[in-house]
Formats: sequence, structure tokens, C-alpha cells
Amino acid sequence: MKNKFWLNVLMAVLVSGLFLTVSCAKKAVVSDAGTVSGAATTEDPNAKAKAEAERLAAEKAAKERAAKIAAARKAFENEDVHFDFDSSELTAAAKALLKEKAAWLTENVSAAVTIEGHCDERGTTEYNLALGDRRATAAKAYLVDLGIAASRMNTISYGEEKPVDAGKTELAWAMNRRAHFAVK
Repeated sequence: MKNKFWLNVLMAVLVSGLFLTVSCAKKAVVSDAGTVSGAATTEDPNAKAKAEAERLAAEKAAKERAAKIAAARKAFENEDVHFDFDSSELTAAAKALLKEKAAWLTENVSAAVTIEGHCDERGTTEYNLALGDRRATAAKAYLVDLGIAASRMNTISYGEEKPVDAGKTELAWAMNRRAHFAVK
């Protein structure tokens, strides 16, 4: 009985030792760039420095791509489509801007957009809500004609409730007559 107990203890110690030896062994790791790091690079300082430089370059490139994507998204959201007074008709400039927005949406297939219709303060609340809705719908319809799926876009009208410029000038009113795009 005692021999069996000691034999079990000895086996447990051997299995634990084997497990620790295998799990703590240095392993060579292959990075995305195809270079080997780990035990192999500690012997060659030039290879280690090259692998580190490649890793840093890959990180820098990834950060630059992320910054470029963020800038493109910000530009997409910050460029509003403007309308003439009391109109929901798209101007030539509005159509050109919507083509740029369609290109961005084509490149970013996972992006969904809310198109907000806005008006200046002139007119009744009900009229401006309806006009804002027509403006947002006109922008959406043009994007659908350009091949963007309607399911990726929804519209909302704020009428005169969210002006960009609270001034009482023609320039302020022109800035407020817009369709604004918000990426979800």
C-alpha cells in the first residue's frame, strides 16, 4: 500500500515537472511580416533590430490608416448638403457632394447613416419639419440612385430646431438649410 502511494507521488512530481518544462520552453514566434522572433533572434542582434524596426513600421502604418479613416469619417459627417430657400431640390453642388459621400459609403460598407433634414427659422414649425423631411428624403433617394442600399440610411427632420448659425442674416439662414449626415 505504501509503495503504491509513493509511486503515485513520484508520478505526480514527474508529470508536473514535465508540464512545467514544456510550458516554459522558449518558442520561436513568427510575426505577420514573416520574421522569426524569440530564441532565434537573441543570437543575432541585427535580426532582432530588424524585426523590431519592422514591427514599429507596421504599427506606424496601422496608426496612419486609422487616422486616415477617422479623418475621412469626420469629413463625411462635417460636409452638409445645402439647399436653396424653400426648396428640397438638389443643386449641382449638392449632387457632387452626394457622389463623394456615396464613394465613402461604398468603401465603408459597415457604416450606417442618419440623414438629418434642417431648415432656417422662417416658416411655421410644421412647414419646416415637412421641408426638412423632404430634404433628407431627397438626399437619401439620390444616394440610393447611386447604388447605396436604402437599408443603411434613415432620415429624420429637425426643421428649424437645430440651427448651425443662430444669426438672423441671409448667410446664417443659408447655412441652416441643409441635410446633415451622422454615421451610426
